Amino acid sequence: MAEDGAGTRKREEEEEEEEEEEKGMSPWEQHSAVISIPRFDYNAPSSLLRFSHSGFLITCSIKREKSATKEAISILHKFVDDCLENTTSKKRRISAEETHSGDGKLSGLSLVKLTRNGLLLFTFPNNSLPDTVNIVSNIIQAVESGSVSVPVWCHRIFPIQATCGLNEKELQEVVSALVKKFMDAKQDKLERPLKFAVGYNRRGIEETKFVKENPNGSDVFSLLDRNKCFGVVASAVNHVVEDSVVDLRSPELSVLVEFLPLSGVPNGSMVVAVSVLPRNLISTKPRLCVKALTSNTMKGSVAQ
Repeated sequence: MAEDGAGTRKREEEEEEEEEEEKGMSPWEQHSAVISIPRFDYNAPSSLLRFSHSGFLITCSIKREKSATKEAISILHKFVDDCLENTTSKKRRISAEETHSGDGKLSGLSLVKLTRNGLLLFTFPNNSLPDTVNIVSNIIQAVESGSVSVPVWCHRIFPIQATCGLNEKELQEVVSALVKKFMDAKQDKLERPLKFAVGYNRRGIEETKFVKENPNGSDVFSLLDRNKCFGVVASAVNHVVEDSVVDLRSPELSVLVEFLPLSGVPNGSMVVAVSVLPRNLISTKPRLCVKALTSNTMKGSVAQ
């Protein structure tokens, strides 16, 4: 009975928190408020350790993760569905539509629990390969054109093309494959030498148990070092495109590596998300990153 009472009290506190968040909301926010938040997929972290996944890593206002999750689902709903309709069979489309049952699920996407505030992670099943870069490109264009309202809580959506373990062999293989795919799609449209840039975001890595216990680093995870990671990625790009040079001002393509601070994984297990992005999805100042959805990102209000 004590546990039931504690559970009831916790639920009451959550409802009070949601009511506070909903006060003063615009009509668009009130619409998103009726979207229920999906449960975390606790099988997702172990799957990320074994398989490559695509998905979306979203930065949002700290302590507004619930509101941001609802907002993200509302934004992704249309654009993910459009992508599925363009790339899958009628049977698959019907299956996707059936997932929208009001429980917050979105076309097979799983909500993955993270250890860092201000971040949301959605992943597709490992056998699903939607064009996440095109989805995010369409979202940004819609926001810039005004056909979609400027998000309140979500600030950047990083399209994840693949994930891998944080080690030299896996990272080289993933980057090489993605760069080759990018080059094949662009064919002769790119100037030579090819200008590229590399970004590596390690937010949340300092909060992992492994890093806390090994403050001076480890040979096992040499890629925790930013320069070492840059070198591995640049080498992979040069292997695919010999006539290529680093250019941080106006890169034709950018390889972004994002550490994923997963909850519930064994100590020392580290996974990164990787994408090769065109120049229209990238901001180079003040640092290399995916383009923001809003210009109102306040310093300290989101996970940097």
